[in-house]
Amino acid sequence: MAKIYKDCEINKGLSHVTIKGYSLGPDDLFKRNIRDKDGVLARSSVCILGLGGLGSNIGVYLARSGIGKLVLVDFDRVELSNLNRQYYNLSHIGMKKPQALLEVIRSINPFIDLEIINTKIDKDNIIDIVEGSDVVCEALDDAASKSMVVSEVLTNFDDKILVAASGMAGLDDANLIRTEKKFGRLYICGDGRSDFEEVDGMMAPRVSICAGHQANIIIRLLLGME
Repeated sequence: MAKIYKDCEINKGLSHVTIKGYSLGPDDLFKRNIRDKDGVLARSSVCILGLGGLGSNIGVYLARSGIGKLVLVDFDRVELSNLNRQYYNLSHIGMKKPQALLEVIRSINPFIDLEIINTKIDKDNIIDIVEGSDVVCEALDDAASKSMVVSEVLTNFDDKILVAASGMAGLDDANLIRTEKKFGRLYICGDGRSDFEEVDGMMAPRVSICAGHQANIIIRLLLGME
């Protein structure tokens, strides 16, 4: 299928980098990770839809964990109001989120393959965007887009795993955030609700806890631990 979205860029990872005079490979940089003897993670591709509080943190967690390729999808720009919970800094203000997150991840893991797509996700392009990835990670803001992604991915693909989120705002008990298998290939992370109406806003700890749940279940699924 021909790509129907614009502003797509693919950055291939490196085999080695030189840091302070030492030639290092991925095994040197992430040697304290759990051993993936069969190289499953290095051969895996994850598409992250939405690069805000959830998606930006998920991208960093997966990059640190040795995932081989990430497809980073968003249309928005980094704003000052994002810095309370998203994995960006002041130097990224005004940048498109995919490009900003690419810079962040490259500074941590230069060995990963990154594809960035600057576009708004809709029913016309979602299938084409996710078709090359093993896992689709939904990290979007609005309920309508979340529902569309779940419907389109599960209806059009028989083999893709979908990890989504629901409920991480407010300041409720962090232990209420959990990961649940809903059916077949759909996993939901969050508390299923939030105390957003009682506590206006979102805080980095609770958002990143939910992002950690999503990244963790993705790794477990790819390694056959679920």
